[in-house]
Amino acid sequence: MSDALRKRIVTAAILIALLLVVLLALPALATVILVTVAVLAAAWEWSGFLKASDRALRAGYVVLVALLLPLAWALAASRTGLERLLEAAFLWWLAALGWIVFAPHRVRPWSAALAGVCALVPAWLALVRMRLDSGQGAQWVLFVLILVWVADIGAYFVGRRFGRRRLAPAVSPGKTWAGALAGLAASAPVAVLGSFWFRVPLGAFLGLCLAAVAFSIVGDLTESMLKRFAGIKDSGTLFPGHGGIMDRIDSLTGAAPVLLLGLTFLGVLP
Repeated sequence: MSDALRKRIVTAAILIALLLVVLLALPALATVILVTVAVLAAAWEWSGFLKASDRALRAGYVVLVALLLPLAWALAASRTGLERLLEAAFLWWLAALGWIVFAPHRVRPWSAALAGVCALVPAWLALVRMRLDSGQGAQWVLFVLILVWVADIGAYFVGRRFGRRRLAPAVSPGKTWAGALAGLAASAPVAVLGSFWFRVPLGAFLGLCLAAVAFSIVGDLTESMLKRFAGIKDSGTLFPGHGGIMDRIDSLTGAAPVLLLGLTFLGVLP
């Protein structure tokens, strides 16, 4: 085992242990605080994608995201408002997919800034609403995390071993079609287990989970595209072997809003 892989495993184990404590042993407010702090820290890292060297400008971007969080919460106070915001997030990720496929080199600081708002604010809203809107809120948050993690792990190992055809060479040369398909395949058993655990009809739930994983790949590629624009390898250095917070939650930003939107339509969550 390489030192890099060993470092990744140790860091991941520590993070998972901390998350389990916060989700399962502490009140819901602890999860809300953790998600909020993580999103604002991610906003700071995202401000680095804007090629902004002025720390005041970067701090201003974090303040902007911070102000939008309570606004999004207020707009999503009703079911209709929540659905509209989640639908807007879904449309954003469709647009991001088109951006990656058709115009990955057409990135400007303003579009990178807008992308950060569209990625971070709905992800925060989705995770917080999952936690607070259900008696099984902690389990739903844990489920989406596991779903994304398993897909990422499957994509990482299969892509490294068998990947040949690049998924998006202009954005992330390391991502392959083999890895993406492996990620989807690895997430399917998680979805099946989730359908039994939460007592959700398997057919619709499996399709929803696979869609969430597909959009998690879009979230990952979007961050890769913006890092390439900014000329940086990792969003930060907070986690040894893993980079920054954005490097850990990029997939989650795409998956969480899509999953919650589907659960809302299915009537699973209010």
